[in-house]
Amino acid sequence: MADGMTQPLRYAINVTLDGCVHHEAGLPPDAEFMAFWTDELRRSDTLLYGRVTYELMEGAWRRPELGEWPDWMDASEVAFSEVMDPMRKVVASGTLDAVDWNAELVRGDIVEAVRRLKERPGRGISLGGVKLPATLAAHGLIDEFTFVVHPVIAGRGPRLLEGVRDQMKLELVDRWEFRSGASVQRYRPV
Repeated sequence: MADGMTQPLRYAINVTLDGCVHHEAGLPPDAEFMAFWTDELRRSDTLLYGRVTYELMEGAWRRPELGEWPDWMDASEVAFSEVMDPMRKVVASGTLDAVDWNAELVRGDIVEAVRRLKERPGRGISLGGVKLPATLAAHGLIDEFTFVVHPVIAGRGPRLLEGVRDQMKLELVDRWEFRSGASVQRYRPV
């Protein structure tokens, strides 16, 4: 566990060179890219999302009721779905009445709820999204940041960790590149 008492909260996201984190702003995913994201999921046993990201992920990666993955999915997307679909999910939302897809709903003080979530036993919590991560980063709750930087300038869209007001010093702990030109940069707070 991260500090001996809590499991790590890891934030990973795609980002363009100009800081855009809109899910359609980067390069289209290829097999290498999907294998990376599948391996990222395997590092944790819980996914933490806000409502928007939860609904986006559920719409794309939940196993259909008939049990068969859609024809548009290639092998790398099916592999990703096979890992994500059964994972435990925690959804922070003040507007949803209920969630399913192996999910529990968290309401109220999200900062305190995440502190409690980190105290549960587990391999780690994978955090996704835009607004929720900014809130949790501002409260010092994120133990690792992984940015997949795409060689694209989006020109518009939501920005990475928008709303964080205090400077955060991060230490680079790993870096590598995809054949596509996107690069992965992994950081931990100093």
